[in-house]
Amino acid sequence: MREAYHDQLEQLADRLADMTGMVAEAMENATAALLQADLGLAEQVISGDQKVDDVRSSIEEQSYALLALQAPVATDLRTVLAVIHAAESVERMGDLALHVAKAARRRHPASALPEDVRPYFAEMGQIAVKLANEAAEIIRNKDVDRARSLEEEDDAMDDIHRHLFSVIMDKEWQHGVAAAVDVTLLGRFYERYGDHAVSVAKRTVFVVTGRMPGYGGDENL
Repeated sequence: MREAYHDQLEQLADRLADMTGMVAEAMENATAALLQADLGLAEQVISGDQKVDDVRSSIEEQSYALLALQAPVATDLRTVLAVIHAAESVERMGDLALHVAKAARRRHPASALPEDVRPYFAEMGQIAVKLANEAAEIIRNKDVDRARSLEEEDDAMDDIHRHLFSVIMDKEWQHGVAAAVDVTLLGRFYERYGDHAVSVAKRTVFVVTGRMPGYGGDENL
């Protein structure tokens, strides 16, 4: 019975990792749709978001069943709680990819981005997908060292996000208020996506060590 129980815990973590991979693919496609004004890719992301929501619901259902029927303690309890919270963050990542895809669809057949800011969003998209894929591997391998380094990788996303404000506030900005609003919102979507990926990684640290990074006075986390 205990072996089957631990198999369920491992399955739970694997499903969370799979879900994280799904939102990585969603953001990759959403970014391509944004940069290329590709309506087909945008629609693919939009229609696929329900699958992410369904996986999150299934993960939560399985998690609560384990809490109710197995009464896990110590590391096992941390695993279940971390999965529940992380699944919420991953679903939010999917929602942010959805917002990017909807922005691409809304402006189609035109591009939602002026030409001079596209390189920034291409880079933010690459960083976002990398963060999500790394978070998935961190979940699978319970790699604490890699989880701790993910926040540093997210700093590059934050730097680009901050730079976008200087671009749209510059007196040389020629694209009007609507484009500035689009760039501001889209930049925020990518920045928040990265933050959620880091949050997912921190949950893995919590599972292994029993402490959340940034809490409890542990400066090494």
